[in-house]
Amino acid sequence: MPKVEMDLETSVAPERVRAALLDFTERRPELWPGIEPSLYEVYTVGENTAEVKEGSRMSVWAVEQYDWSHPDVVTWTVRRSNFCAPGSYVSAAITPRRDGGSRIHLVWNRTPTTFGARMIAYLIVATNGRPVAGSFRRAMKILEAAPAGGG
Repeated sequence: MPKVEMDLETSVAPERVRAALLDFTERRPELWPGIEPSLYEVYTVGENTAEVKEGSRMSVWAVEQYDWSHPDVVTWTVRRSNFCAPGSYVSAAITPRRDGGSRIHLVWNRTPTTFGARMIAYLIVATNGRPVAGSFRRAMKILEAAPAGGG
């Protein structure tokens, strides 16, 4: 599996980062601009897990099993996809900074199953995760701009 680990910083408090990762409402594609609204579907949301279909404008999609049973880590694992193998995953470990913001350790671990996905995975690995980090940073900018109670 191609794997990249990266650390990101944001002024957003850890509980707000976690809440955004676990927001499975119709608002999710607004918080996470990489999600194409027409490909977003929520199947189940439980106490510590959710099964959700998410995809991008490039028409790649995955049904992901989200797990947040550990209080500081959210992991989403592929169940079905048109671009990567089941068992592929991304995880975000969120820790507080002294200033009230967050440090996020992302692990991107995906096994591509198509030629296009292999090219994307190559790009992600070759740039040390720059596209993944950029997508996450766009979401954090949305949260930074929102009032503390608003997202």
